[in-house]
Amino acid sequence: MNTVLRSVAGVVALGAAGIGYSGLVERNAFTLRRFTVPVLPRGATPLRVLQISDLHLVPRQSRKIEWVRRLAALSPDLVVNTGDNLSAHDAVPAALHAMEPLFEFPGVFVMGSNDYYAPIPKNPARYLTRRHAQAPPGRIALPTEDLRAGMVDGGWVDLDNARAELKVAGEVVELVGTDDAHVHLDRYAAVAAPASPSAAVTVGVTHAPYQRVLDPMARDGARLIIAGHTHGGQLALPFYGALVTNCDLPTDRAKGLSRWWPGAGLRSARSSEAPESAAWLHVSAGLGTSPYAPVRFACRPEATLLTLVPGTS
Repeated sequence: MNTVLRSVAGVVALGAAGIGYSGLVERNAFTLRRFTVPVLPRGATPLRVLQISDLHLVPRQSRKIEWVRRLAALSPDLVVNTGDNLSAHDAVPAALHAMEPLFEFPGVFVMGSNDYYAPIPKNPARYLTRRHAQAPPGRIALPTEDLRAGMVDGGWVDLDNARAELKVAGEVVELVGTDDAHVHLDRYAAVAAPASPSAAVTVGVTHAPYQRVLDPMARDGARLIIAGHTHGGQLALPFYGALVTNCDLPTDRAKGLSRWWPGAGLRSARSSEAPESAAWLHVSAGLGTSPYAPVRFACRPEATLLTLVPGTS
């Protein structure tokens, strides 16, 4: 019996240590990921694209705010914000303060569901079912338009169901975005068009990487698609990865860089079957968590610096 009790006590202690690490250490262990993406035509100037996503800010998170502000030292050519900036009704000033130094650089943004609605407590097991995307009752609206106005006033372009062309480090970049598919605000059909032949690259931007958005973007010729939303699974298993993505993206593409083409959801991210025309897909694990699930495990919070370079063809 003493052996059994010691075993139980050991399991409880290990669990407590894991919860303490994931809630106090890893969720604040912000890191910068770097990827090189071969999507530009020969002779084009390399472009450095900084993606920030899923801040889920509340005003007291000074460590996260200061970390984001210091990203301006990277001097990116373009900043892409893929949404879910807020986690409280009074968080807009904090979010704009975090992004303020980044307004010195060209930027674009799309909204996520937590730019529209405040998070509420949920049963975590719900994310393992098909009910993960159902809107909970009693959602509290956030001051979305204040956030939108602040980013536009900072010089960034609103890509919610919109297209734009920007001159970035001497290269023309075409961008096409959608509002958040997770809450059914995406209207890609309204902005669908073949990739501009006069642009060095066409980039798709969306918050939640649902296949109904990724497929037409890739079909229209976007060479790079940038998304967030998944938190990389947030709680991952070492040597396995994410258990959920909170959308219909396969778990082996929950974060990081992979290839995407129409029908790619039926293939492994490690598959060598990607056609030459396949887009590159980058999904950020994001920088935050819901205040009702403030833990991360084997999935550090992140921003990403994507260096776009000429391809081989």
